[in-house]
Amino acid sequence: MRRSFVAITCAALLSVTAFPAAAAERTDPRQAAMDAAVAAGIPGMVSVADDFRGASGVAKIDRPGKPDASGRWRVASVSKVFVATLVLQLVAEKRLGLDEPVQRYLPGLLPYPEPITVRQLLQHTSGLPRDLAPEDTWASGPEIDTERFEHFDSEDQIRLSVTKQPLQFKPGTSWAYSNTGYNVLGLLVEKTTRKPLERALAERITGPLHLRDTSLPRDFPFLIGPAAHGYEQLYDAPRGLTDVTTYNYSRYFGAGGVVSSGKDLNRFFEALFGGRLLPADLVKQMKTTVPAGGGMEYGLGLMKLNLKTAGACAEDHVIWGHAGDLPGFNTLSFHDESGKNISTLATVDLTASPDASLKRQLPMVTEFCTPVVPSARAAAQAPVPSL
Repeated sequence: MRRSFVAITCAALLSVTAFPAAAAERTDPRQAAMDAAVAAGIPGMVSVADDFRGASGVAKIDRPGKPDASGRWRVASVSKVFVATLVLQLVAEKRLGLDEPVQRYLPGLLPYPEPITVRQLLQHTSGLPRDLAPEDTWASGPEIDTERFEHFDSEDQIRLSVTKQPLQFKPGTSWAYSNTGYNVLGLLVEKTTRKPLERALAERITGPLHLRDTSLPRDFPFLIGPAAHGYEQLYDAPRGLTDVTTYNYSRYFGAGGVVSSGKDLNRFFEALFGGRLLPADLVKQMKTTVPAGGGMEYGLGLMKLNLKTAGACAEDHVIWGHAGDLPGFNTLSFHDESGKNISTLATVDLTASPDASLKRQLPMVTEFCTPVVPSARAAAQAPVPSL
């Protein structure tokens, strides 16, 4: 969770490259897009849409065999949409108030005198620190490898983050992505329901929707039935890619700890936008956005992108969803008003080359439009550090 989706996606969408017409005739354009990303250095990709399920590259770099398009992966910050939905369900039940200070429900947790509302946490307008202080988190590639089994209780990351760092701004006056804020929301769900977050998720979302691939493993480090293994270049050459599939992500329990599959993600978003999880008025509030920079807008746990504004499509096309970045796993899960859905996985995230970082966005864009040819300036843009 060390990349800012807003920045990397907008850079990526601005750098879309059109495929030759002959290639499009031979191959599904989403498959061609994945193949291009693999050629640029991504070990493996998976894309799942309503009418397409494909894979490219390899599931493991040390043996032959494509990724499993029906397999599971770590969806990182797409987890935030699940957590936001749980919070809004509690709002619908009048157990939480969107505009009530979170300090009312979690007294003593946050050291700041300024009141911070539930809505501000959901929309990243709270001003809470982004993540842990530098001395408490990964400071180098090798540390991502060696700190993979570190345990965090529900309150650990929050207290370490907020007791060592000031607010980024006065609550409600700006926008800044905060994983710490979503850990607070995860804890809020636990305190309100008196159940662990993973149980609330199972009882309220994954069970009713029959999302059999979706869970919050918390301390359990193994990825069962993986679509593919995730990799990062954590050490200098000549050492190659490091497998980071096995990992304890309890530090991101509310911000990015969910494991899912492309099929389950699409089913979840269909249910969410179709009114099966929340009342219509709360879905509307979820889609009420504020500017998030770079042409992106952010609602209550949802990202909004106009693909024309982003430079990816010739015509206006608005999509909703979220993206996620964790070591070894880059996820895009986006959906439009017509019902189109696509969820994609790329198996190098933090250390992907600029070219690979841009091309792994293509399968998602291709679901919604024929990508436009970029300008030379846009094509040269590189991703910036983030989630």
